[in-house]
This record gives sequence, C-alpha cells and structure tokens, in this order.
Amino acid sequence: MSAEPAATDVAIVGASVGGLTVARALRRRGFPGSLALIGAEDELPYDRPPLSKEVLSGRWPPDRTRLSERPALDGLGLDLRLGRRAVALDAARHRLTLSDGATLRYGRLVVATGSHARSLPGQSGLAGVHTLRTLSDSVRLRADLRTARRTVVVGAGVLGCEIAATIRDLGLPVTLVEPAAHPMERLLGATIGGELARLHTGHGVRLLTSTPVTGPVGAAGRVTGVRTAAGDVVPGDVVVVAVGARPATDWLAGSGLTVDDGLVCDDRCRAADDVYAVGDVARFGGAGPAGRGVRLENRTNATEQALFVAADLLGTPAAGYRPVPYFWSDQYQVRIQVYGSVPARSSVRIVEGTLDSHRFVAHAELAGRLVGVVGWNSAGSLRTARRLLDTTGPAPATALPIRPL
Repeated sequence: MSAEPAATDVAIVGASVGGLTVARALRRRGFPGSLALIGAEDELPYDRPPLSKEVLSGRWPPDRTRLSERPALDGLGLDLRLGRRAVALDAARHRLTLSDGATLRYGRLVVATGSHARSLPGQSGLAGVHTLRTLSDSVRLRADLRTARRTVVVGAGVLGCEIAATIRDLGLPVTLVEPAAHPMERLLGATIGGELARLHTGHGVRLLTSTPVTGPVGAAGRVTGVRTAAGDVVPGDVVVVAVGARPATDWLAGSGLTVDDGLVCDDRCRAADDVYAVGDVARFGGAGPAGRGVRLENRTNATEQALFVAADLLGTPAAGYRPVPYFWSDQYQVRIQVYGSVPARSSVRIVEGTLDSHRFVAHAELAGRLVGVVGWNSAGSLRTARRLLDTTGPAPATALPIRPL
C-alpha cells in the first residue's frame, strides 16, 4: 500500500488578493514550508477594483489586472491549483476536498474564498442580465454594452454607482435604481449620499431612489427591463444587478466551523485550531463572548487582514486584528474615501473645503465621538484620518455646517 502524501504546511483556499497576500507575506518573512494556493477560476490571481472601471470601460486590457505573472508565482514555490474549487472541509481531520476529486491534507488552512454576487428572482437564464464579480463577468458585460440602447443598474452601492458612472462615460443612457433614499447611503449617510446623487444626475444618470426592484422582465429570452415594487417597468436591454454579495461559505457545510453570514473567527482571525480566514468571507472578532463580530468587504481589509494572518501563522504575537475600516471609490473624476463609518444616526459636518467646491473632508460623529472621516477629492487631507479614529477623545469642535438637502 502506498504511503499517504505528506500534508501541505499551509493551504490557502482563494487565489485573489487576500490569499495571494498571505502566500507572499509568508515567503517574504522566510517561511520555508510547503504552500498550496487553490483558486476556483482558471485565471491567474487578479485585482477586482478595476473590473467596474478600467476593464469595463476598455481603458485596460483584462490581463493588466493580474496581481502576479506566472514566473513570480513560480518563484514563491507554490502548489498552485487554479480552476479547482474547494467543495468540502473536514476541519477535525485537516482535509480539503477539491472539485476535481483530489483530497489535500494540510497543517494549517487559510480560507480566502471571498463572496458571490447576489441575484434577483427570475434573472437566471435571461440574456442581457449581468452581475459583476469576476473578470469574465466584466468582459461579458462590456461586450453586451457595445450593442446596448438603454441600460439599468439595480443597486446604488459602491459597485452599482461605479458601474453606472462607467456606463455614462461610455456615452450610454443609464437608469440607476436603489431602494434607499440616496446612493451609497449605508456607507456615506444621507447628506453625502445626497451629494453623490447630485454627481450622478449631473452626469445624466436617471436616478430612481426609494424604489425597490422585484426582478427583471423579458421577452423571447431577452431582458426588457426591471419591475419595481410599485409595479412600474424601468426599460433596459442590458441590466446589471449590483445588490450586494454573500460570503462564499457553502462549501463549509458540515466542516464543524461556525458560519453566520461569513466564517466566524476570533480577534486573531481564527475560525478554529489551525483554520484562519481573510477578506470578504471572514467575520472576525465574533468567536466567544464578543458576539457576531464584523465582516468588511473591501480590498484594503483583505490585504491588511492577510498580513496579520501571515504574521500569526509565523508565531508573531498580536493583540488582535482591529482595523480602522477604509474604502475608496472612483466615480467620474471624483475619488471618495471613507475611514471608519458613517452611521445613520451620526452627525456629519464639513471640516475642510465646501460641498460647492466639490472638494471637502467631512467628519461623522456619534455620541460626541468621531466615528468616520469622508474625503471627496481630498486625498492629501486624509493622512491623519486613521490616527484620529484610533484616539478615544471627542471629535474636534470646529467645523462648517453642511448644506441641508
């Protein structure tokens, strides 16, 4: 009887920025053990933020999004398995099962499987309806836009707003439909969300807020628009559904790990002995008495969390992963940056610049404390934002009032 293959020292499931960053960081810090990097897509690891902007607009060829070329990946000494999904995990026995039937034994595991785009009822099998999560999604959508006459984007979160801006930059009519009262309201609050609404309508977007969508409508197998909860039909021969994402945790059923809108981890990003998670899939700080924890869906967190996990794998002691949340979004010629958060009940004040100048910094305060900093075309002025949010003192008192909506 042949001997069972030796276990891989560290197996990383997910070959996007989080998973690749773990592998790079381990090698950079001298980790000599065996590494496996498993990716569901056939593509070499690539970056996702350009998919809704540079790739969709055609400014970048798809291969420019690559995070690493093959020679550099080979230089990491990886057991690189692309085009293969993890389909099952036995955490107690330290075994992974892959979609090609292979079984991989591991010493320690990093789950970096990201998330899947959510869909609307009735969109499956209807031509002209798209989601945008992968590189191939972006390429297919761009091809469909070449013959589009009217487009609809459902969902005015970060992704939906970026897609709508790109479509307008291509010169196509677009209707942006959102159930909340303002675009990106959950992330920016009502006031700055209102400024974003003005930005989009100023560029010719038809913006329908406070308008839930029940699903697409079509004829002869092709989408013709979307139906709102009020029964109206918003016409479009290309529809993009950007209504959020769900963590890619289906394959963890029966694994013995705790899944609750993400893989639940402690404050060191550990889901169990020898199992870590990074990126969109990780709900960290939620194991034990801390509660459900938090899950952050942005590239910055995926990178920072990956570096933290790599250090923990190498035995570098850490007090816990406590990031200051940060994301950015490029729409038209505007860069929006947010540190922390802007809760619905927070008070938002301009502390630098003005709304009319289209260049400002705003502070969000809750119960007298600074909880969020928003920059609108003000990257240089945000250098102290992270430090401000790390302090426990109250927010600065001097500020300019925000223009009422």
